[in-house]
Order: sequence, then C-alpha cells, then structure tokens
Amino acid sequence: MDRFHVQKLATEALQEIRIKHRWQAIEQENNLLTEAKQKKRKPIIKVFENDDTRKQLLARSRYLLYKTREKWTLSQKQRAKILFKEYPDLEKAYNLSDGLRKIYNQNIQKSVAMLKLVHWFREVEESGFKSFNTLTKTIMHNYNGILNYFNQRSTNASAESFNAKIKNFRLQLRGVRDKVFFLFRLSKLFA
Repeated sequence: MDRFHVQKLATEALQEIRIKHRWQAIEQENNLLTEAKQKKRKPIIKVFENDDTRKQLLARSRYLLYKTREKWTLSQKQRAKILFKEYPDLEKAYNLSDGLRKIYNQNIQKSVAMLKLVHWFREVEESGFKSFNTLTKTIMHNYNGILNYFNQRSTNASAESFNAKIKNFRLQLRGVRDKVFFLFRLSKLFA
C-alpha cells in the first residue's frame, strides 16, 4: 500500500514491456545469424548511432527507465531518444510510470491526489497495457490506504528499516532457538 511498493509495481509493469521487446530482438538477431550461417555470409545486424544493436539498446536501457528524465546522463538521453523512436509503446509506458511518480512527488492534498489518480487511471485504460491495468486494479483495492500517504506524506519506511535491523540481528545470531530470549534481547537493544 505504501508509495514505494506502488511505484515499484509501475516500474515492473514498464520493465515487463521492455523485456518482451528484448526477447523479440534476441529472437530476431538469432534468426539473422542462422540465416547468414546457412548462406555462408557475414550477418548484417543494424547498429544505431550510439553503437548499440537493437538487443543492446533494450538491455542497456533498463536503468534509464527507473529514473526521471531530469536525472538521465547524456548517453542515457541519446539511448532514450533512440529507444522511444523505435518503441513508441515503451515511451507511452514510461510516461505512465513517470506520471504516477509525479503524482507522489507533488505536495498536494488527498482530494487533489484522488482526482489526479482518476486521470491517471483513464490514461492507463486508454493505453491498453495489461500490466498497468492490473496495477490500477491493485490501487483501487487499496485506494484508502494509498491515499493516506497524502495526509501527512508518511510511509512505512521506518517500519521497513526496523524490520531490516531485526533481520540483520537475527542473522548475526545465526538463527533463533529461544524466541522469548530473542524478544528480550530485542527489547533491550532497540527500546
């Protein structure tokens, strides 16, 4: 329900589309190599102006899709320009993911956030991306909890951090045999 997990789902939906295209590019390159081998010729594989093949373009664009446009390096901007020209649906999916991120980044009231999410839902519906439609259904099922973020802009990051500390402590002990004693030590250390 928290911001991190909602945005993570949006990014995973975007990456799913990129990965689908990447598998197609791998298959296409394999077919070219097989055909060239049969004809005993050198394969002709298209290389873009940044020296990426189609397969490399899709593999190397993974991390730029996690970032906002403002944080892209010059090479990432060039790669994104080529990527979005070759795969307009990836640009559309990136804009959906980035649009959700921008809703969260704005300092707005809960009612305004609700309205912006409704507009975002409409964009997702128009896009036709199955994974994003699944995300909207997930958001709808947890709507109230997700919108509570906009009340005080709080997340469960502190709880996640505390859980990580407990896991780390448990790892240092190489497991727990006596739960009561473990909880006693936790209460003394973290109280």
